[in-house]
Amino acid sequence: MAIFHRSRRHQLLSQSRPCAALCQPAPALPSHSGPARSVGRGLSPRLSHRQPPVPLRAATVKQQALLSVTGHLDDCTCDVETIDAFNNYKLFPRLNQLLESDYFRYYKVNLKKPCPFWNDNSHCGIRDCAVKPCPSDEVPDGIRSAGYKYSEEANSRAEECEEANRLGAVDESLSKETQQAVLQWTWHDDSSDSFCEADDIHSPDAEYVDLLLNPERYTGYKGPDAWKIWNSIYEENCFKPQNVKRPLTSGRGDDGGQMFYKWLKGVCVEKRAFYRLISGLHASINIHLSARYLLQDTWSEKKWGPNVTEFQQRFDEVVTRGEGPRRLKNLYFLYLIELRALSKVLPFFERPGFQLYTGNQSHDAEIKNLLLEVLHLAKSFPLHFDENSFFAGNKKEAAKLKEEVRLHFKNISKIMDCVGCFKCRLWGKLQTQGLGTALKILFSESLIEKIPESGPSYGFQLTRQEIVALFNAFGRISTSVRELENFRAILRTMR
Repeated sequence: MAIFHRSRRHQLLSQSRPCAALCQPAPALPSHSGPARSVGRGLSPRLSHRQPPVPLRAATVKQQALLSVTGHLDDCTCDVETIDAFNNYKLFPRLNQLLESDYFRYYKVNLKKPCPFWNDNSHCGIRDCAVKPCPSDEVPDGIRSAGYKYSEEANSRAEECEEANRLGAVDESLSKETQQAVLQWTWHDDSSDSFCEADDIHSPDAEYVDLLLNPERYTGYKGPDAWKIWNSIYEENCFKPQNVKRPLTSGRGDDGGQMFYKWLKGVCVEKRAFYRLISGLHASINIHLSARYLLQDTWSEKKWGPNVTEFQQRFDEVVTRGEGPRRLKNLYFLYLIELRALSKVLPFFERPGFQLYTGNQSHDAEIKNLLLEVLHLAKSFPLHFDENSFFAGNKKEAAKLKEEVRLHFKNISKIMDCVGCFKCRLWGKLQTQGLGTALKILFSESLIEKIPESGPSYGFQLTRQEIVALFNAFGRISTSVRELENFRAILRTMR
């Protein structure tokens, strides 16, 4: 079933409106393709939880995708090696520390919203997908935060709920003190320039989730329902006409991607970048589930760790017929886009009046300093992506194309409510909102430049939801780049 309402989808995909000066010839760019596999933690076929992963043949191991993912990135002035060094040894450690703080660990989400595109109420029955909330007296029954400003103190961190601290369960428990603090977190309605369909945080079904107690990892969510999610994203929302088949799509007479890459080469830079961003997000999620795979499942112990076989099935150059390295390069492209957004939004957070309020004054000041350190690090990156090529032609055509991109991405954010695995849904919603916030920042440069040094920012605003999603989503991408270094080390020992 089409993801856009048919009339709107037909309008967007059938209009032959030229991109004017926005279209520039460029080398064929990579894409993440093939059957849909994972949103959040595991929209993919899986290996048995009870069988240890078996490495691929040595002949395959010698031709690892990672060893060929080097050098220059298309449409950029940057290279893979520069990103690896900057991320793994400078930014990743500080960013990780920031995301462990109280302000960034709690994300408000409605996991009960129905799928708006097809009548399918089935949910994943695997234990690692399940939402297992704490007893009702410990779980907020919908946090209502209408209009309250930062005014009251919270006394302590969230207390862990013993019953919900099981493997895949989404732990929505917060201590009463933390509930009072999050009630005071301010909210701004900024939907007019939003790239995402944000949850109604006033809904009784919207609850705060502790992200540290719900790490992104493999859940085993798979099958037709999981495949439908990614297939809908690629086929209905990435500007691709239906007669152009994605490489490795089963049962469609694969031509080695020639037709696909010819099409991708000819589209506008904005549409090409859009496809690469979705591909990069898909690749990142697949890295997460490969790096934190359920390796052992016994009555006494569950153990997660890197699964090389799972990784190779998605990224090995031979196994994927050359698609794996393209997928990984799209991950680096996504990294550059989100990193650029962080460097651009620095003035918004530098204002003296901006607070990362949790109620602990000294801790809040410390975390803001750490946040600014991370943002200054992002700004110091030597080879930033140049977004000035986006929407740079005829103003009327550029505005129309920008609106198309915004609506397509907003539609993708709605698809996350169709994910049957609640754990996967949580991380899918967070990461799409984070990327949407990054796009919002990049396309609001003129508004950000006008932000006053003191006083409120009326022209450009970020909600707390957007802030938490922005940094946690980039944290996922940063983690993926770091995990690639771990897989490189493992694969070298196997050669």
